[in-house]
Amino acid sequence: MAVLSTVITRHPRYSIAGIFLLVLVTIFLIPHSYDYTDAAVYFRTRMSSSSLANILALQEDYYKFHLERREALVQRYGPTAEEVESFPPGQQYYTLWDFFIPAFQCPHRVERIGNLGDGGKWVCGLDRVAKQKECVIYSFGLNGEVSFEAELLQLAPGCQLWGYDYSVQSIGPQIELAVDQHNVSLSSRAHFQAYALGGKDTHNTEPPMYTLKTLLESNGHKFIDILKIDIESWEFESLESFVADYLQPGAVLPVGQMQLEIHATEGSGYGGFAKFKTWWEKLETAGLRPFWTEPNLVYLNIIRNVRPDLAEYSFINIRGEHALVSDKWLSK
Repeated sequence: MAVLSTVITRHPRYSIAGIFLLVLVTIFLIPHSYDYTDAAVYFRTRMSSSSLANILALQEDYYKFHLERREALVQRYGPTAEEVESFPPGQQYYTLWDFFIPAFQCPHRVERIGNLGDGGKWVCGLDRVAKQKECVIYSFGLNGEVSFEAELLQLAPGCQLWGYDYSVQSIGPQIELAVDQHNVSLSSRAHFQAYALGGKDTHNTEPPMYTLKTLLESNGHKFIDILKIDIESWEFESLESFVADYLQPGAVLPVGQMQLEIHATEGSGYGGFAKFKTWWEKLETAGLRPFWTEPNLVYLNIIRNVRPDLAEYSFINIRGEHALVSDKWLSK
């Protein structure tokens, strides 16, 4: 002990380092029992420990918090919506899309369906939709690229597709030439019309234009499980007309989820911030919540110095028994 005391007195720094090293080695040598939980088990247990309704309520609380932050951002750059620029010049470090983030979390698996590039979309809970004996898909804007629609038909054998696009003559080869897992042609579950989607019915024009409400009624459908819209800025008028009937408390929008390309161009009429915000808030009032977004940079890459005014959004409907966030989906 006397020798150890002498060493510590003469070489305090080395002694402290040696003691620290000894303690560290001891910690590593002592046996420990760790509970390594598989990630899938962890998330499954976490989901099952709380009802989907409770998870939804927590997500909605967070979404309301986001709405407060949105208004604070409007105050910062406005202070009114009319004074905010969607894509400001100079040293303003924001764009339109920063006000409308996907602040609602899908409570199920999220996966990209279709091409990794232009044409693919992000979907919530497709594994659950695919288990349905019957489901309805509407797709507006095909343009010869239907990898999204074809993969949906492959993965969900109970689904049928209604596709609309006045600029093409057929549903597209990715469906017409493909078969499903039972060697049945995908086109047997696909229905096509060369119609345009609009905010009012003008069936005798060229192209003939139909509202979504009219198409639902004529097809005899009460609900759309997956709704895809990519119609080059006509989405504003079309959706504004469609959701108008579902803005009152208790009204249930007949859509499970929606994959939407937004064209906030200057020529769309909705390129200004205030008008865009009013339109977006109507979607929210109808029960739609964005759970995913990504910028569409195709034209920005082709034509330099243009506005980044195209964006892909995916929404889920939080209302109604058919919604993916209802308790009927918890055990599936």
